[in-house]
Amino acid sequence: MDVVLLSRLQFAVTVFFHFIFVPLTLGLTVLLAIMETMYLRTGNEQYKRMTKFWGKLFLINFALGIVTGITLEFQFGTNWANYSHGVGDIFGSILAIEATLAFFLESTFIAVWHFGWDKVSKKVHCFAIWAVAFASNLSALWIIIANGWMQNPIGSSFANGKAQLTDFWVVVTNPFAWSQYFHTIIASWMLAGFFVLGVSAIHLVRNKEKDFFERSFKLAAGWTLVFSILLPLQGHSHGVTVAKYQPAKLAAMESHWETKKSAPVYMLTLPDEKNRRNYFEALPLPGFLSFLATGDSSSEVVGLNQIGPKDFAEFVAKTGYNPATPVTVMADGEKVMRPIKAEDAIPPVLLTFLAFRFMIGLAILFPILAILAFIWRDSIASRPGFARVLTLIIPLPYICIMAGWTVAEVGRQPWIVNKLMLTVQGISSVPASSVALSLGVFIVVYSLLGVLDIYLLRKYALKGPESAAPSV
Repeated sequence: MDVVLLSRLQFAVTVFFHFIFVPLTLGLTVLLAIMETMYLRTGNEQYKRMTKFWGKLFLINFALGIVTGITLEFQFGTNWANYSHGVGDIFGSILAIEATLAFFLESTFIAVWHFGWDKVSKKVHCFAIWAVAFASNLSALWIIIANGWMQNPIGSSFANGKAQLTDFWVVVTNPFAWSQYFHTIIASWMLAGFFVLGVSAIHLVRNKEKDFFERSFKLAAGWTLVFSILLPLQGHSHGVTVAKYQPAKLAAMESHWETKKSAPVYMLTLPDEKNRRNYFEALPLPGFLSFLATGDSSSEVVGLNQIGPKDFAEFVAKTGYNPATPVTVMADGEKVMRPIKAEDAIPPVLLTFLAFRFMIGLAILFPILAILAFIWRDSIASRPGFARVLTLIIPLPYICIMAGWTVAEVGRQPWIVNKLMLTVQGISSVPASSVALSLGVFIVVYSLLGVLDIYLLRKYALKGPESAAPSV
């Protein structure tokens, strides 16, 4: 394997491990803020206990998330130096804002919240967890604005091999980034809801702390219902955004090879990437792909076989790249010339297609489970089978979000910055053996951290809340 594939694998491993912790943080902070607000308004000690119990699980998750996130940004220097040199003036400034504005705010108020019980007023303490929730989701916004610029690089110009910022406001208001942000936040908030449902359900079946976990379950049931329904609705909206700004990704998501009007969605199909077609196509929904992409079932949807040359020509026009000059990469300690062909400027179709279908299947399942949880919220203890299902499916929202990010990132290829820089152009000049070694180390260390996270979350989730203070 050459350094490009190894570096991509290393970044995928680190970012996916890191993102195990991110969505629960984004959603659980808001639920904690709601719980503590209910305690502030009612004075009911049960809500205080709920805040402390779910807060302990949040802190475990947050601490390990910090550890796994720190190494991500180092890779922009070690593995992606040419990318950092080419677009660092834009990408780096956004990440700097995220760190100084959002992460520091989040870290400061987490300390106030965690150590401030009975040391600051109830109102100040409640404000602290709302500040944490705001800062956590603000942090996600800036990171996704940076990623959104990679997906839709606007507000910038490209000259002498470097992207330069021309309009910061255009970058910040990038419609692709905001659509991607809402999709991520809704999914993360839904994930947190299923996490609370699953943990609460197993305690209710075991008849432990019934009032405590009934309150937790009921709060999470309504929350999860709302966001599990919003997710596919906003997902459709995001699909329209993808169709507008990244038609190659849309075509890969549906394995759509040839440009046609009234383009169908095939319920059963399988991509044949080698021959640039599908092995088979069955059960078509006529015009449905056109409708999903544009809202008009008779509109034209461009196919992959036509998009590649078109996108590559746009890339050449923007950057002045000479197609006759192969890109140099490192493989087995030696420099290798890699030619870039216009017809190859399309995403890996099979992986994008399968990840998208898997994500859609889970997005259909989640509202069904959420509706049942909401209907049975008063009688979940008497439904042990369904309660165990809710506990067992806790990993599924994580997997769904991972599949979504696979679509987002693999579907952008072969570009590291859409139609502005090829992924192969962003790589560092380092031996493939060095990247392979660091990749192996990351896999081992991150696997241990993942096991530690699961162990701690499981231990303290099953332990339950601290005993209530005796009434005087």
